[in-house]
Amino acid sequence: MYRTLSINESVAGLADDDHKEAALSYILDAWEEALLDGIEPEMLANAALFAAFADLISIYGEDAVAKMAGNLSRRVTNGEFTVKRNTH
Repeated sequence: MYRTLSINESVAGLADDDHKEAALSYILDAWEEALLDGIEPEMLANAALFAAFADLISIYGEDAVAKMAGNLSRRVTNGEFTVKRNTH
């Protein structure tokens, strides 16, 4: 489903969609590793949201991120973030 980059493969040559797919693959791999280490999914989710918002704010600023976050409720309700993942 998701492609994991080898240590020798350059991310710089990937198209935007490939970058998004690679980024998600890295996050999902780290997520699975943390679950295997006994970290609760709720703690992971909160930490991931904090890290994501902190990075977005440092890049785009608080006002832009607040506007984006304001649209999240509609997107969640529309099922945009609902995915079925394999569990081990």
